[in-house]
Amino acid sequence: MKISQLSALGCNLPATLRNAGAALCLVALPVAAEPPTVVALGDSLTQGYGLPEGDGFVPVLQDWLNQHGTEAEIVNAGVSGDTTAGGLSRIDWALVPETDALIVNLGGNDLLRGLDPALSRSNLDAILTKADERGLPVLLLGLRAPGNYGPAFQQSFDAMYPDLAAQHDTLLIADYLGPITAGDRLDPDFVQPDGIHPNAEGVKRLVEVVGPAVEELLARAAPVTPE
Repeated sequence: MKISQLSALGCNLPATLRNAGAALCLVALPVAAEPPTVVALGDSLTQGYGLPEGDGFVPVLQDWLNQHGTEAEIVNAGVSGDTTAGGLSRIDWALVPETDALIVNLGGNDLLRGLDPALSRSNLDAILTKADERGLPVLLLGLRAPGNYGPAFQQSFDAMYPDLAAQHDTLLIADYLGPITAGDRLDPDFVQPDGIHPNAEGVKRLVEVVGPAVEELLARAAPVTPE
């Protein structure tokens, strides 16, 4: 019986059965699916440090998805100053029960502090393992190390993101800040006066690259429809 027929049935039933008919209609009516939830786990680059509320990474990404007709809710789990260890310490409660996918953007503060890349790799590996255990697809946003820590550090840091992405079968943007980089440093036209954090125009540039990757992430999160 079609929904339209059930609706008519509910309207035409005798008064003594009308309540049952109405209940039947309510059961049969389709329920709108909730948009998928994507948790963005990161540091100040995710949190939106130094920017008006609507100009940070998460709201700009949300707007980009809305404008492209992609339904999703992006949850801001960015904490300024967080390291990969900090992200690992809060991953369990950051992944709310309704989480369908995960964006990981951590490592910048490890880099600024000159922490051993082996430790950063271990923390990121543990985060991705927890996502694997939940069956969550992941988009990993990587960074590039400058040369001031020496070639061994640079090589080890730069390699950890592609290596982990391959190990855990995650989507990867190896150089998240690439779109606002000029030569070997961030372009001053797209960063705040601190020379580290993107300004509003910089965030827009970053999201133009990240947005399509998030659409691919959501495709991985979509349930498989039985044939």
